[in-house]
Amino acid sequence: MKTLTKELPATSRKQKLKKLLFSPKLAPYTFVLPFILAFVIFFVYPIISTITMSFQNINIATSEYVGLENYSKLDNPKFYAALSNSARFTFWTIVILIPFPLITAVFLNSKLTYLKNLFKSALFLPALTSVVVGGIIFRIIFSDMEEGFLNSLIMSIGIPAQEWKMQSNTAMLLMVLLASWRWMGVNILYFLAGLQSIPKEIYESAEIDGANAFQKFIKITLPFLKPVSIYVLTVTIYSGFSMFTESYVFWRNGSPNDIGLTIVGYLFDEGFSYGNLGMGSAIGMTLLAIVLIVNLIQLKFFGLFRKED
Repeated sequence: MKTLTKELPATSRKQKLKKLLFSPKLAPYTFVLPFILAFVIFFVYPIISTITMSFQNINIATSEYVGLENYSKLDNPKFYAALSNSARFTFWTIVILIPFPLITAVFLNSKLTYLKNLFKSALFLPALTSVVVGGIIFRIIFSDMEEGFLNSLIMSIGIPAQEWKMQSNTAMLLMVLLASWRWMGVNILYFLAGLQSIPKEIYESAEIDGANAFQKFIKITLPFLKPVSIYVLTVTIYSGFSMFTESYVFWRNGSPNDIGLTIVGYLFDEGFSYGNLGMGSAIGMTLLAIVLIVNLIQLKFFGLFRKED
């Protein structure tokens, strides 16, 4: 009898534990717990830590609260050069990486286009290629030497050789071309996915009403692609302001007169090259604020915060 009375509580506890683990109320929290932990550890904590560090002067073993001193140091020509380069780069990538992929996707989605899969694969291939490899190819093409590939071509038609990586306008051209080469195929896939979700019956009805190809593009395709276009614009703005690798592959040790310096490049120099983590954190928080404000403005402009009827 004594053995039975001892086993009963133990059995009861196991049943309660089993019931708790398999409870329908607890199960959802159990499944989402890994995501919540990963989100807190790798997203929330770094952001809070970066905000804190941006108000500190951090040395190897000590840290000192300095208020807004790191942010006040951003009032310097180097930061303004980085901000200008990032803003110009973002503008040109928006000009190229939204309309051209959209038009290309329309042609690839047409039933009159042959070898669609071949073109899709060829256009997406650069996105799978390392930016270092792409940078080496671009450095060979745009070599500053007269024997360089592009300099040889323009010299053959009477144009003098250019120092592509030494001038502000040509330097921006190199970075924009490299980014466009990498991301054109990705944006084409976004627009292709949007195009294939448009009901074909709408185009057939428009054809019956006598609409031509241009009218169908303006009246049907563009309105239906608005959500995809806004997403691509949001991603392009973020990618433009956070660009670093396109600049780094051309000027690893710094560009002349900061013509290739971007905000993230400036952050990298201050935070890692000079070990000034407080200043680097202030630059990072400023970049976050800029991207957030620009994207909120464009989302407001396109009516994303408007209540649906």
